[in-house]
Amino acid sequence: MMTMTYVGFAFAALLALAAAVWPASDAPRDASGGVEIALDDIAAPLGVPLPPVEGSRNPARPLVVIDAGHGGRDPGSTSPHDGTREKDVTLALARAIRDDLVASGRVRVALTRADDRFLVLRDRYEIARRLGADLFVSVHADAAPSNDQAHGATIYTLSEVASDREAALLASRENQADVIGGAKMSDTPEVNHILIDLAQRESMNVAADFARLLHREGQAYFPFRPQYHRFASLIVLKAPDIPSILFESGYLTNRQDAAYITSEDGRRGIAQGMRRAIEAHFARRMASRANRS
Repeated sequence: MMTMTYVGFAFAALLALAAAVWPASDAPRDASGGVEIALDDIAAPLGVPLPPVEGSRNPARPLVVIDAGHGGRDPGSTSPHDGTREKDVTLALARAIRDDLVASGRVRVALTRADDRFLVLRDRYEIARRLGADLFVSVHADAAPSNDQAHGATIYTLSEVASDREAALLASRENQADVIGGAKMSDTPEVNHILIDLAQRESMNVAADFARLLHREGQAYFPFRPQYHRFASLIVLKAPDIPSILFESGYLTNRQDAAYITSEDGRRGIAQGMRRAIEAHFARRMASRANRS
């Protein structure tokens, strides 16, 4: 584990570097620093209204969409200890992350849901696409009914091949969310095709880079599992043109994890770790873009 001194120095150095290259104009641009590719032709019409964008009023600032997993008639996992529902935990965490990002003022931020409502999986990432998001973070809380010793955060990024059996089981469970709402959706041929093109591969690579940053910045605030980065075919991560991660904040089936992620201190710590990772991510992308220009 890195020391706080080293982590703090690295973070400060990245932000200092970003200050010199962070865009000051309001001109549209590709915030990730990569090639901007128009993919609107494959997006289905959105069935839900777009949420408000909060934070910086400068449209040139990067936009992060935070997705509170589950919601409405889909409760997600439930704690066997006190009945805490995943949908409530994720909403509280998403709000805390949003508030920390808004207070910092370095990025713009939107929530896919700000209350207890059901959204089909594709609507979640389509909200991010319609808003032109530069990063998509889906927040969850894990469960392992057969192993109450399992604990710590895990970051999932997209892959058609699961990294292990546990990742495959999680994908199977999370991808069933639409069935609960009576709206099971299958991938369209267009999306299946996009998954193998350059835009999707670039998004997956950037997401993997962000996963490593989140581990680096977050470990001072909350514990991770030893294998903190896993890969799975998760529908909610299939936006072809937006780097996307699914963040399992901890295990509701573990007493210590559940107590932490549902506490004010836990929400604050997770929000701070996530904010630092997000700001470091965009500082790095902006610096890379400046070096290429």
